Amino acid sequence: MSDDLILQIQGGLIDLVSGMKHPDTHKMLQSMERLDALLAAHRGALDPRLAHFLERRSYAKALEFLSGGRPASGVCGTKV
Repeated sequence: MSDDLILQIQGGLIDLVSGMKHPDTHKMLQSMERLDALLAAHRGALDPRLAHFLERRSYAKALEFLSGGRPASGVCGTKV
């Protein structure tokens, strides 16, 4: 996974969180579309856990993962 791709995903996640904190539906939708496009274009280059978080729209977990954290297991039943 390239540094540029990581920065693009992190930027999209940060923009999304910002749109949630200061309710901005347009900004949130744009961020989600950007993240969906990055996932579609680079799925094979992504760490499987990151791809899983993005697919499931577990954006807080994706951001924690990219920040070096260890996101807690969820309840979706999918092993990653």
